[in-house]
Amino acid sequence: RAHGLPVKLHAEQLSNLHGAALAAEFGALSADHLEHLDEAGIAAMASAGTTAVLLPGAYYFVRETKLPPIDALRSAAVPLALATDCNPGTSPLTSLLLTMNMAATLFRLTVDECLAGVTREAARALGVLADRGTLEAGKACDLSIWDVERPAELVYRMGFNPLHARVWSAVS
Repeated sequence: RAHGLPVKLHAEQLSNLHGAALAAEFGALSADHLEHLDEAGIAAMASAGTTAVLLPGAYYFVRETKLPPIDALRSAAVPLALATDCNPGTSPLTSLLLTMNMAATLFRLTVDECLAGVTREAARALGVLADRGTLEAGKACDLSIWDVERPAELVYRMGFNPLHARVWSAVS
């Protein structure tokens, strides 16, 4: 923080070392993974406004069997973001569409939670929600235009890319 960098932490992926509570203590924007998160960590994150970044690709790739405590995070009103965690060791995943599908299928997130998780809540986790992440007058937006009949298709269909066009750095 002394150098202007926000605090973010990968925590509770393989065991509970109380990293989420530590992240909250330091005012982290997010704590990521969270499969082994406990009630104290959830309470700390909720109190600090730390976003939970769920990484279903890593969960899948390392064959994890313990689900993140989604219902407890929801109950505590901890924001739920989604990301790929793209890396060659534990999540060689680049597709946000597949990430949303995995989040819905493996973690039982709703379509609305998945869409918010890769837009508004992802912007919150990056510390840029004041400037982007939602369609509002005066905010910058990187907008994707999809060739789908319903937004739910972006979450439940697999193996397709309905991207029609992208708009980068527009101001709404």
